[in-house]
Amino acid sequence: MDPQERARIGIGVIVRHDGKVLVGLRKSKHGAGTYCFAGGHPEVGETVFDCAKRETREETGLEIKSLRAGPYTEDFFPDKHYITLFVIADSEGGEAELREPEKCVSWEWRDWNDLPEPLFLPITNLLKQGFDPFAPVI
Repeated sequence: MDPQERARIGIGVIVRHDGKVLVGLRKSKHGAGTYCFAGGHPEVGETVFDCAKRETREETGLEIKSLRAGPYTEDFFPDKHYITLFVIADSEGGEAELREPEKCVSWEWRDWNDLPEPLFLPITNLLKQGFDPFAPVI
């Protein structure tokens, strides 16, 4: 990692529907071949929730609601340091579409306890925290 470079912020959106979460198989060079949530980088002046809505819509065509802040992870890739902020949201319905085929191979709904492997590093780090997006909010 270049010591002059700063950590980056990523947004991971845990989209829930009918007791499952949406995961996609990454195609882009950063994390290619791993399963991830919808998400990306916030634009200047864009809130975390607005970024979550935009990225989910751009990548899957889905509209999300009932957004709430989730945990965060610190993710040290060989060439990058990310802080990933997770957002938990519910899908308003419909099937996920592959809207950015240059970045993702496919989208699928999976049980939280049966996520496909290999997982994108932020999800691996999230699971190490014992997080459950279906647990009651206290």
